[in-house]
Amino acid sequence: MTAAALEAVTWAGPVDLPLAGELDVQAACGLMHLHGRRFGRPTRLGLDHASISAAELAGIGARAVELARARGIALRPATTSVAQAALLTVSQYLAAATAEGWPEPHEPGGPPFRSVEGVAFELEALHTEVWQRFWTMLGADPRTAALGRRPFLNRCATATCPLPADLFELTARTSIGVLEEVARRTATTLVRVASRAVDDLPAYLMTPLGDAPPLPPGGPLPLSGLVVLESCHRVRGPMAGHLLGLLGATVVRVEPPGGDPLRGVPPMVGGCSARFLALNRGKQVVEVDLGTGSGRRSLLELASVADVFLHDWAPRRAAAWASGPADLARVRPGIVYAHTSGWGDELGPQAPPGTDFLVQAHAGVPSTLVGVVDVFGGLVAARGVVDGLLRRARTGRGQSVETSLLSAASRLNARSRGRSAAPLTVPVCTDLAALARDPRFARALVREGCAFPASPWEFPR
Repeated sequence: MTAAALEAVTWAGPVDLPLAGELDVQAACGLMHLHGRRFGRPTRLGLDHASISAAELAGIGARAVELARARGIALRPATTSVAQAALLTVSQYLAAATAEGWPEPHEPGGPPFRSVEGVAFELEALHTEVWQRFWTMLGADPRTAALGRRPFLNRCATATCPLPADLFELTARTSIGVLEEVARRTATTLVRVASRAVDDLPAYLMTPLGDAPPLPPGGPLPLSGLVVLESCHRVRGPMAGHLLGLLGATVVRVEPPGGDPLRGVPPMVGGCSARFLALNRGKQVVEVDLGTGSGRRSLLELASVADVFLHDWAPRRAAAWASGPADLARVRPGIVYAHTSGWGDELGPQAPPGTDFLVQAHAGVPSTLVGVVDVFGGLVAARGVVDGLLRRARTGRGQSVETSLLSAASRLNARSRGRSAAPLTVPVCTDLAALARDPRFARALVREGCAFPASPWEFPR
């Protein structure tokens, strides 16, 4: 991070509170409340996530201003704040809390699990039958295992996971070797919590593509006049697309026929999921069946007028669909082709599912049920795209950008050495809906059926 970028970061920004450190921000902006749901009391995260994210936002803003100037747009340095970074992190929870008529209990509890030797580990079971087989093979009552499925599925959405105590007691009586063998036999993913943090991976890898024509002239924001084609799901990719849209890009979202299923996950606002809107409002939508040849041809047609293609497809899918970097560069010379994956190439072709909690465990990120790695992965992916566009502007060549959830976790760890010692000086938020009503947050939020964070940047002219 350059000195100029760090100078653009304040603690409170548009939030009208005397925030004097990381702990104040986590308390006032809901991070302590969310992280503490699993413990039954507000609790500080194990890393200074808000400060690290603010530094990343400042870096994105600084690179975006360089890009704007390369396009002939006269912008002064961008500003952001640690409070705005925290609000961005809690954006989905804030939207859900301010949607009408959605009482949501938050009983304490949650992984990681521990073996009889005290080895901490995380599980992932994407299918209910896999979850049920794992626990019943260990000897759990099938009804007890079934009771745990819903809180386990909803653990990221609720930031807590009140599983039946019998399940934790069962793993605590079982050796890690037996647990790993049962996981293997039932197709459950088990990842031990690392004793040493992964902190040495680059944030992203970039390679040049073919020659590019000049970028079009812009407008009031750094990415004005540019088109981002996004084919992503869940959090990380949509967050990156959302940030690029806040920087001025027109974002065209590719969804399957019938729309993204996550649009229907309550609580709802105006017929759409509040959590979904937190990351996807304002995007144009095109429904395409990428499993068909005609759908893939439609994707290439859409890419032929895009400046960026951003996707989070599973490994090898782009090659199978003839939609890799070279394929898109042929139909759109100069395109910035950005892929954000779970693990990158670090764990080989048989890598486990690249979900937030498994990556946290493998990378040694301090455990939390708030999706901090996924959100930060969106920031890293957005930064890679902006850097790719800047390199295109400077070199006249398109770029291929590879980021991953693991590389984002590594970047978090690398910047987490030591925590802020500044004391807590403000009250702790324990109600996100009350936060949204607080007039001191008014300039940092927008209301479109429910509350969302406003853009984390200002670009004064």
